Amino acid sequence: MSPVVVAVIALIVGGAIGFFIDFLLKGKAYRTGAEIIQDAERKAADLAREKDLEAKEELLKRREKLDKELEHFRDGVRNQERQLDKRENSLNDMESNLKKRERMVEQQQQRMGERSKLIETRERELEKVMQEEQEELFKISGLNKQEAEERLLTRYEKQLKNETGALILKHQQELKQEQEKLAREIIGMAVQRYASAHTSETTVSTVDIPSDEVKGRIIGREGRNIRAFEKETGVDVIVDDTPGVVVVSAFDTVRREIAKISLNKLIQDGRIHPARIEEVVRETRKEMDERIMHLGRQAAEEAGVPGLHDKLLYLMGRLNFRVSYSQNVLRHSIEVAHLCGMMAEQLGLEADLARRCGFTHDIGKAADHEMEGGHPAIGAEFLKRYQEPAEVVHSALGHHDDIRPEYIYTVITAAADACSASRPGSRRETLEKYIRRLEELETIACGFPGVNEVYAVQAGREVRVIVDPRQVNDRGAAKMARDIAQAVEDNMTYPGEVKVVVLREVRSVGVAK
Repeated sequence: MSPVVVAVIALIVGGAIGFFIDFLLKGKAYRTGAEIIQDAERKAADLAREKDLEAKEELLKRREKLDKELEHFRDGVRNQERQLDKRENSLNDMESNLKKRERMVEQQQQRMGERSKLIETRERELEKVMQEEQEELFKISGLNKQEAEERLLTRYEKQLKNETGALILKHQQELKQEQEKLAREIIGMAVQRYASAHTSETTVSTVDIPSDEVKGRIIGREGRNIRAFEKETGVDVIVDDTPGVVVVSAFDTVRREIAKISLNKLIQDGRIHPARIEEVVRETRKEMDERIMHLGRQAAEEAGVPGLHDKLLYLMGRLNFRVSYSQNVLRHSIEVAHLCGMMAEQLGLEADLARRCGFTHDIGKAADHEMEGGHPAIGAEFLKRYQEPAEVVHSALGHHDDIRPEYIYTVITAAADACSASRPGSRRETLEKYIRRLEELETIACGFPGVNEVYAVQAGREVRVIVDPRQVNDRGAAKMARDIAQAVEDNMTYPGEVKVVVLREVRSVGVAK
């Protein structure tokens, strides 16, 4: 008997005894103690049987539950076994397929090896046959291998020239009308609206004297006057046998102008000695600074460029004493400013900013003899230092196409600069340079095959090339024009632009007898 049943029976017995005692205490006892004990034992036995039955039922339920779980587990195991059997079968099938494929690959590799050997054999045979045929062709044609290659390359070169010339003609015909129309309208209108009347100026470095006696006074006792003058002005004074003239020589045009004015004052005054020379040069230098500033302000006002820093105005005024190919640089800057403004108006850009770019593009020429570097870099440094806009700085730095333009105003400035420099009468060249440039143009054009005659016309602005029509066709002529223009750009320095015209004329002549 289980401990639970014993405990239950003990509780029941205890309860019965308590009830019996209570019953006796109340005076209601009607049975003897033996009967009570028997009755309690009987009840306890009944209760124990019930509990035993309940425990057995519970045990049966648990056994049924465990049996079901065991059956379910067995079903799962059976399913897994079936799946494993299927996988094993599939793996077996895959293994058999792989073995079949391996056998097929081995067979294909064997066939490929045999085929490659056959191909190598045939290639050797073909190469031998081709070599024999090539030797036979060389014998028939009477050419060796090098001559045949040269002929073949020559034929390919002619074909490529024809194709290249055709492409060039096609693109030129498509772009020529639009480009020329727009460019001529903008530049032509700007140049026509600004009709500059300034002429070329030449810096004079000679001083007229009333008589040759003044030369001795200029030199002074033991040369003290001329040494004091040269030291104070920074120029060289040349007193030679030329009658009525004293030459003032200096690289700085402003310094040379100060020396010229000072020498004229000293000659007019008549008092020439070191103290007087120092006083006159100091006064003249002060007057020259005021004059330079006045010229700068006047030029800025004429060009329509307000708000420039005083230092920039002073530098612009110095350009009045600087010439380039006998063209006054300050007048050139004013002209470029007007042209830039007009071009910008035609293109819908800011005309004020364009005029500012054109007016200051050559400002570096006022100090290029005092600082290292070319005038574009010097001018850009000055403009950047005095907080000019980036477009103005870049126009001064790139107006000679030394760098890649980043702003449209740089391109406009370069175009206006070229227009001002290349227009008729703006600049003058020496006869030797002019003739040398024409000869160089003709020499470059004559170096191309098929050229019969070359003529440089329009003061070197145009080169006319007459070619042999039997050697150069129409497409080749178009390509030759482009090649000659490129050669001129690479090998020559010239103002403006040079037009290359290739002429190809075919004449058919018949004679009646």
